[in-house]
Amino acid sequence: MPNHHTSTIPVSVYLLAFGIFAMISCELQVLGMMPLMARDLELSISQVGYLVSLYAAAMAIGGPLLTLLLSAQPPKRAIYLLYTIFILGESLGALSDSYGLVVVSRLVTGAVSGAFFGIAIGMCGRLVPPGLAIRAVAVVLAGIMVGTILGLPLASLVGEHYGWRASFWLVVALALFGVLYSAALLPALPAAARTGLAQELAAFHNRRLWYVYSTSFCVIGATYAAFSYFVPILTQVAGFASSSVSLLLFVYGIAMLLGNHLVAMFAGRRNILILAIGLVLQILFLSLLALFIQHSWVAVAAVIGLGLVGVSMNPAMVSRIMQLPHGERPLVNTVHASVITLGIMFGSFASGQVLEQGYSLLSPMWVGVAVALVGLLTLMLNTTGKIAPVSSAIDRGQEVSGPTPPDAR
Repeated sequence: MPNHHTSTIPVSVYLLAFGIFAMISCELQVLGMMPLMARDLELSISQVGYLVSLYAAAMAIGGPLLTLLLSAQPPKRAIYLLYTIFILGESLGALSDSYGLVVVSRLVTGAVSGAFFGIAIGMCGRLVPPGLAIRAVAVVLAGIMVGTILGLPLASLVGEHYGWRASFWLVVALALFGVLYSAALLPALPAAARTGLAQELAAFHNRRLWYVYSTSFCVIGATYAAFSYFVPILTQVAGFASSSVSLLLFVYGIAMLLGNHLVAMFAGRRNILILAIGLVLQILFLSLLALFIQHSWVAVAAVIGLGLVGVSMNPAMVSRIMQLPHGERPLVNTVHASVITLGIMFGSFASGQVLEQGYSLLSPMWVGVAVALVGLLTLMLNTTGKIAPVSSAIDRGQEVSGPTPPDAR
């Protein structure tokens, strides 16, 4: 059982973060191996690119469905089952000799990833002492950043030297490590009180929940509208060498980790303020990048700034979910992960459509600005009414409701 008399984050939370790291590595691994997979499977680059979109779609749609199926299971057993399905799905990809089998592999692992996010976030409040829920969530979400910084280049490096299938086996090995240590070290928490489907879906009748979802969608959508095209923007427009871009993207990832830590320090009672500042800074940095990209020092500063205020807003976004009645439920958090995934897909798609219309490579930044402005509007719509604070009840995984100071919303 979790120890509620210490002020440290238990190892079980870091194990959940490791699971997120493994699944983000799986999601992104294809990005670094597109030419290899295209050549070996006799595909076009665009067909390989669809594997990323299929993974995201499976997260968005399959994740909530899988969470519902596992809702009656104790959390540890649910995590074990998800790891098992994930390992089977990723192994199928490693053994595949056809595009169809790789597609099935990506659909299976994507659905598991979506469910894992929701269940892991839901467990956080039950694994830590009162007052540490947001810190625990930040640790789990740091798995996203570490997966981006280390998982993607590591999978790409293995794929380049040993073939793309070896990269799939690497992710299988990561998942095996995660499931073995989770079996040994995750506490055996009891299953949540059983609820019917109607009760599970009742949480989604709350209009404020959809305001919160929409803000998260916009924060991530604005980020990925630009981030999806950083490499061609920085090489073809800003004139950076490929090696310099790789280094800059690594620094961008470090900025994400730092931003995640800083946001977690203040999230909980200043969520609206944090997100408003983050969206305003997104607009500022995207505009600077679009207007002054020829000045290399401005481009570097803007990219690092976007790392600080983009994906790193996750702790504040999750904190807002946890402040709502039923906000600790895995399904609510899995749908939140799905909304974020849809934000990624929308941001990339919207910028791609603008580029296909013949606009310059600077246009994705303006797409990001537009999406961030909509995000600010969703915050304005949410500034009436009351939401409960992240109290000790939430930290124990219980539902709460009630008023808080206005800036806690």
